[in-house]
Amino acid sequence: MFSLFISHGFFSSTPVQTALTVGGGAAIVCGVTGVFALMRGHAFAGHALSDISSAGGAASFLLGMNALAGFILMALAGAAGIELSATRRQRERSLSTGIVLGAGLGCSALFLWLAVKKQNASGATLSVMFGSIWTLPASIIPWILLTAGCALLLLSLIWRPVLLCAIDPDLARIRGINVRLIGVLQLSALALAVALSSMTVGAILSTALLTGPAAIALKFARSPLSAVVLSAITGLSAVWLGVWLAYESFYWPHSQGWPVSFFIVSIIFIAWAMSGVLARIIVPQAGSRRQRFRNRKYV
Repeated sequence: MFSLFISHGFFSSTPVQTALTVGGGAAIVCGVTGVFALMRGHAFAGHALSDISSAGGAASFLLGMNALAGFILMALAGAAGIELSATRRQRERSLSTGIVLGAGLGCSALFLWLAVKKQNASGATLSVMFGSIWTLPASIIPWILLTAGCALLLLSLIWRPVLLCAIDPDLARIRGINVRLIGVLQLSALALAVALSSMTVGAILSTALLTGPAAIALKFARSPLSAVVLSAITGLSAVWLGVWLAYESFYWPHSQGWPVSFFIVSIIFIAWAMSGVLARIIVPQAGSRRQRFRNRKYV
C-alpha cells in the first residue's frame, strides 16, 4: 500500500534517513521550546536568534569548522546578549532584541561575503539561509541527537520555574525565583533549538518550525504538558511529510526537485490557518490560555 505513495528507495536512501533523523530531532526540540517561547512572549526573540545564528553558520564556512557548532555558538551568544541586556518592560526588551539582531545580521553578512570572496563558497548563502538537509553527512546525527538531548534536559530541569515565570512572573519573583536566570536558561534551550532548525530549514525559515507548531498546539491544549506533546507531534509530522514531498518532487514531470524547507514551512502555514477554524469548533468558550493554564497545578 505504501508503494502507491512512496517512491522506491525512499527509506533505504542514506540522505533520506539522515534528513528524517536530523529533521525529526529538530522538530521535537523546536516543538517543546516553542511552547515556552510563545508563553513567555519570546516569539520575536526566537526570530532574532534564528537570524543571529546565521552568522555562526556563515563563520563555519569561512573557518572550515562544523556548521552545527557555528550555529550553536552564535545562537547561545545571541541568547545571552538578548536576556542580559533586556529589561522588564516589553517595549525596551523588544528594542534590545532588535539591536542584538542587527549586530548578528551584520556579522552574518560579513562572514558570508568573505566566504564567497576568499573561498569561492558560492553555496554558503543558500545553505545557511535556506538549509541543506540533503547534503548533511550521516556522521552529524550523533551531534544532532546530543544537542537535542541537552535542550530537552535543560527544559526538564527548569520546567516548573519557567512555567510560573510564563504564567505569572510577579508571583515567581515573590516566591524567590530568579526570573533573570530562568530567562537565560530558557533562551539557551531556545538557542539550541534554533541551531537545529537552522540546520533543517535554514536560518531564515527556522522561525516557522519554532513558532508554528507551538502556536497550533496552544490553541487546543488545556495544559502546558499537552501543549508540548501536541506541538512536538505537529512539528515532527510537518518535517517528515515535507521530507517525503521533497523526495517525491524529484520524480515529478519537468522537475529537478523542490527544497525541503519550502514544503515544511508550507505545511506548517496551512496547518496553522486551518487550526484557527478548528479551535473555534473543538475548544469553544475555553477562556484565554493563561486562564486555562493557571487553573492547572503545574506551578
